[in-house]
Amino acid sequence: MEINLLIAYLGVTIMLSLSGIGSAYGVTIAGNASIGALKKDDSAFGNFLVLTALPGTQGLYGFAGYFMFDKIFNILTPDISSFQAAAVLGAGLTLGFIGLFSALRQGQICANGIAAIGQGHKVFGNTLILAVFPELYAIVALAATFLIASAVA
Repeated sequence: MEINLLIAYLGVTIMLSLSGIGSAYGVTIAGNASIGALKKDDSAFGNFLVLTALPGTQGLYGFAGYFMFDKIFNILTPDISSFQAAAVLGAGLTLGFIGLFSALRQGQICANGIAAIGQGHKVFGNTLILAVFPELYAIVALAATFLIASAVA
């Protein structure tokens, strides 16, 4: 039914939008810290670049979730059932919100590390390790999306 496909695409839209918005904000949070830290130590730009880019991965997870539903399991078709549509919507909400908050918090961790590096502290490796923890939850949400898609395919 058309309404089922509409509901499924609403889930996909939420998945892509929220994870992408989170990445955009997370990267901006860390990028702003990089600009400030560069004023103090412009030799650490490579470290700043890595830490700034890290929150951008959650947006990619949102795209990967869409790819799973559409290309791998071929669920997004006109004959989608209401159960499948609800599963896509639920997965979209889950991955979207987890990606959003994961990217925001990861951006804040990276920004604090960038500020510390700019002040002369040697904390790049430690910051990278700590910044991976919020990423873990986005990866778990992507894995859950895969499991949901495979269960309803």
